Amino acid sequence: MIPMYLYLALAALVIAGVTASLITPFVVRLAHHVGMVDQVGERRMHDVPKPRIGGIAVFTGFAFALFVVIGIALSHAQLLFPVSAHAAGQVAALKAQVDAFGDQLDATHNLIGLLFGSMLILGVGLWDDVMGMRPRFKFAAQIVVAIISMIYGFHIEYIHQPFSHDPNAFIYFPWWVTYPLTLLWYVGMMNAINFIDGLDGLLSGFTAIASIFLCAIALTKGDPVVALVVVALAGATLGFLPYNFNPARIILGDTGSLFIGYVFATVSIIGTSKTAIAVGLIAPLVVLALPILDTAAAIYRRARAGKKITEADRGHFHHQLIFRYGLNVRQAVLLIYAICIVLGAVAFFLSGGFHPLLKTAII
Repeated sequence: MIPMYLYLALAALVIAGVTASLITPFVVRLAHHVGMVDQVGERRMHDVPKPRIGGIAVFTGFAFALFVVIGIALSHAQLLFPVSAHAAGQVAALKAQVDAFGDQLDATHNLIGLLFGSMLILGVGLWDDVMGMRPRFKFAAQIVVAIISMIYGFHIEYIHQPFSHDPNAFIYFPWWVTYPLTLLWYVGMMNAINFIDGLDGLLSGFTAIASIFLCAIALTKGDPVVALVVVALAGATLGFLPYNFNPARIILGDTGSLFIGYVFATVSIIGTSKTAIAVGLIAPLVVLALPILDTAAAIYRRARAGKKITEADRGHFHHQLIFRYGLNVRQAVLLIYAICIVLGAVAFFLSGGFHPLLKTAII
């Protein structure tokens, strides 16, 4: 029998996609009306001004889908956390119900924190897109949002041992490693995602692909909450993509890229906090390897040239595909999509995701 949370995941995907698709045209009109337009310049890859607050549409689709689906799920705890039918006796059945209720509370806590942090970083990105922020102030704002998330309880306290089949095999970190590592993870992920938002449709398509693979990994490891979050993000970006693909009518801007980076960072942390989950940070690192490596290369490149790390250039991977190898924007974006699919499949394999599928196919 198909678990109910798979139906919830499908509902979240559809609701987020439809909502983002319906909202985006209104965001385009709003941006033109109030002048929130990204102008043409040497640092830009587009040749006509484009609205730059597309992240509002993605966030709206994402949040609306989660509020609808999670509201239903949390009012019926067994939809997400079914009580085992094999529990023998009243004591075992009661314990199973208590465990399901505890999981429900944890899910509520994590989702509220994620949505709260998402709104905070969305505000930072919107401020930058509308008013403009100096790089150091934007960096400081990212640190503040990350610290608030850490105060709320999102920490990288331990990760599952890579390649271990023991669900309780964890690597624990002391506090003086936990807090700097979590801060670095948040700020690094937000900036890594922001850096790759350089071509029409690149970040929205990448986000959809990465989210689908992270959803599949979470489902095979029994973490429906993470699965619902990332599948809602996938739906929202898929609904936005037709307006964002080359030639784009609207771009994500920092409003979208910082929000997406924050969600990826948070769901990775939530995934490691489940004692029965082996997702850890390895799978997200592989799925998101492209922006992480591109960011590391950018930092090295700028430091070597004596430039500020925040100083923009055209040395990113997607720029090289166009200026060095002669691809057009669509060809470069589609090639990066293919690379992301390969990386997602590798992460799915490393997480052991193919084993349950093969077992099901054999049966």
